[in-house]
Amino acid sequence: MSSPLKPLNRQVMVITGASSGIGLATAQEAAKQGAKLVLAARGADVLEAVRQGLVENGFEAIAVVADVAERAQVERIAQVAIERYGRIDTWVNNAGSTIYGRLDQVSEEDSRRLFDINFWGMVHGSLVALPHLTRQGGALINLGSEASEVAIPMQGMYSASKHAVKGFTDALRIEVEQVDGAPVSITLIEPTAVDTPLPEHARNYMDREPKLPGPQVDPHEVAAAILHAAVVPMRTVRVGVMAELDVLMGKIAPGLVDRLSVFQVPRQQQDSPPRNPDGGLYDSRANGRIYGPGMS
Repeated sequence: MSSPLKPLNRQVMVITGASSGIGLATAQEAAKQGAKLVLAARGADVLEAVRQGLVENGFEAIAVVADVAERAQVERIAQVAIERYGRIDTWVNNAGSTIYGRLDQVSEEDSRRLFDINFWGMVHGSLVALPHLTRQGGALINLGSEASEVAIPMQGMYSASKHAVKGFTDALRIEVEQVDGAPVSITLIEPTAVDTPLPEHARNYMDREPKLPGPQVDPHEVAAAILHAAVVPMRTVRVGVMAELDVLMGKIAPGLVDRLSVFQVPRQQQDSPPRNPDGGLYDSRANGRIYGPGMS
């Protein structure tokens, strides 16, 4: 890469999905390290509360309400960032959702909406960010998942969307870094299960409240990986021992992994009935929390 990345305290950073989970943890950590933040999410009230909390602590942050599924709204994030700060140094495509349910039960409408958020939201962010990052050098950081490499039963469409994120990110990296030689670092982050409100925000077709199988990593671990990639060019970063292990097993013993994955079905269900099966697929359910509800 021809242009080294700036230290965080000299960066303007855009973070999508900033009102809960990994996005919120990343925003708080980046603010502490002196980055100027442009925070985007769908829920205006929660996003504003997050921004206010940072500003009251002496940090620089602005908020843009946006649904990443809409290209025009993503373009507005960049526009506001440029109007306020004059540049973008790092863009983090973090906004994401999931659906719990068998592939033959999930409606096509719900599946397409999930792709609009997880895949097209990341595409929009990447393509909107690139001209700005190319201008003076910078980092594009896309949130994939362990599910970018291996499949998860009962979250099949999520796995498919995260495989698509990896395919797009890898191809874009070749075009931008290798073909163009542009001063942009393009990173795919692949965490294992993370202790965030993702399951409670999920669209749920099961007759039980969903959960993520353990062991789960702390969202701040993922935030640390994102912020590292913002200052040191990285290609792919796996977060959590299980991510490394599961990907390795998937490569050397795929048939065995398929059989063992059957056990992942009960491990994604709590004993309680569903609390909010619609989740946040179409409307924001973010509540300004980094962590999930625990296994209550």
